[in-house]
Amino acid sequence: MSVKLEKETVKTTAGVKAPDVKHESIAHELGEALTKGGGVNGYLGAYLQQLQSNPLRTKMLTSGTLSGLQEFLASWIAKDRSKNGTYLTSRVPKMALYGAFVSAPLGHFLISILQKIFHGRTSLKAKIMQILFSNLIISPIQNSVYLVFMAIIAGARTFHQVRATVKAGFMPVMKVSWCTSPVALAFAQKFLPEQTWVPFFNIVAFVIGTYINAHTKKKRLAALRRKAYGDGRTDARTSGRPGDDYDNRPRYG
Repeated sequence: MSVKLEKETVKTTAGVKAPDVKHESIAHELGEALTKGGGVNGYLGAYLQQLQSNPLRTKMLTSGTLSGLQEFLASWIAKDRSKNGTYLTSRVPKMALYGAFVSAPLGHFLISILQKIFHGRTSLKAKIMQILFSNLIISPIQNSVYLVFMAIIAGARTFHQVRATVKAGFMPVMKVSWCTSPVALAFAQKFLPEQTWVPFFNIVAFVIGTYINAHTKKKRLAALRRKAYGDGRTDARTSGRPGDDYDNRPRYG
């Protein structure tokens, strides 16, 4: 009887696909290569150590790199090339400079204030108040500064032009922040040490910003193609290959 049961067991399990040990091994090795196990001497450990010893400099390098990469990836996803046919437009280094010298220091300062106000307060009420403070005070400041600099990068040179850009874009940007920021902050409160909050928020903003940027570029290119079919023009600006790097932003006279 036991032999029969053993045979049936073998027959039953023979049809079950065994785990792909090779793929699991590759994934494990890739993870080890990226983080070296997250140990003290690994890449992740070295990064966290730099965050503690040189927080502002590390955040500036992180934000600058992600901001430039975001612009490049959004252009690549949307197939939005410059007049030279490249995705590496002049906007990429400008966005990197903005991320390093504006976004990172501002985020470092504001998040430091947030953490000092709620330091040591771990109750549910304190966490909710922290989320509200972030969404009603910190996010509006960061988004307003973001829109001001995006207007300047786009070519705005007067106060009226900058104000018009901020007024038009403030609420749409805030709606995105209010949808994503509470979730990101709640996750950071639960799982992350405070010194990693700004880089974490940068990564969240990178993913969301890349999607929104690429979506906006695609809509603009589609509008340009419709315009080209409508008026018969086929120049670089209306054929889906903009003549300069600023076509995906508001035009200023």
